[in-house]
Amino acid sequence: MEDYEGTIYDIIRTIRDPEKPGTLEDLDVVYEEGVSVHQLESNHCNVEVKFRPTIKHCSLATLIGLCLRVKLERELPSSHKVSIFIAEGTHNTEGDINKQINDKERTAAAMENPGIKNVVERCIKEPD
Repeated sequence: MEDYEGTIYDIIRTIRDPEKPGTLEDLDVVYEEGVSVHQLESNHCNVEVKFRPTIKHCSLATLIGLCLRVKLERELPSSHKVSIFIAEGTHNTEGDINKQINDKERTAAAMENPGIKNVVERCIKEPD
């Protein structure tokens, strides 16, 4: 699954930070070792991505997690289960944020908010 982890990293590394200039890769928010894939039966996989906010009290960590989730869910087969986590010890409220970004109803509701949706779409748009 190692090459598949690289493919997943390639999908997320170009996501732009919502506030700072640069991609999540440029800012070291996402990193190759933070991606793991566990093959289940046939075409089913569990995809897990850990990310590091730039500061321990980053107010945009939830939004970054939402960007990661939306981009992966659009790019990967629906048979894959995507889990997004803040790397342990890298944010003051990582438990709460992890719960939020892995809750289908809450992420769907967030994407119904036009302001949030516009920011997510801008961040995940592929560079020209």
